[in-house]
Amino acid sequence: MKKKLQVLFVLLLMALTISGTAVASQYPDKVVEKLGNGLANAVTGVGEIPKTVTIISRRDGIVQGMTIGFLTGIVNTVGRSLSGAFDIATFLIPTTPFVKPAFIWDDFNRETTFVEAHMR
Repeated sequence: MKKKLQVLFVLLLMALTISGTAVASQYPDKVVEKLGNGLANAVTGVGEIPKTVTIISRRDGIVQGMTIGFLTGIVNTVGRSLSGAFDIATFLIPTTPFVKPAFIWDDFNRETTFVEAHMR
C-alpha cells in the first residue's frame, strides 16, 4: 500500500511539473506579445481618426463622417493610445487587449470597440 502511494505521489509530481513547464514556456511569448501590442497601439492610435472618418462616411455619408466620425475618431485615438500605454505598463501580466481589433491595421474596415481584459 505504501509503495502504491509513493508511485502515485511521484506520478502526480511529474504531471504538475510537466504542466507547469508548458505554462512557463508560454509566459515569455505572451509578455513580449503584450508589450509589442502596447507599443504599436500607443504609437498608431492617431490612425483612428482617418479610419473612423472613412468607416462612418461609407456607412452614413460624408457629412456624418466628417463630424461624428471625426469626433468618434478622437475618442478612439485616446482609447487606443491609453490602452497601449496600459499594456506597456502592465506587460508582465498577460491579458487580452482592451481594444478590438488588437492592432489598427487588423481589419481596417471594422469599427474599433473596447472590451474588458481577461487573463490569457
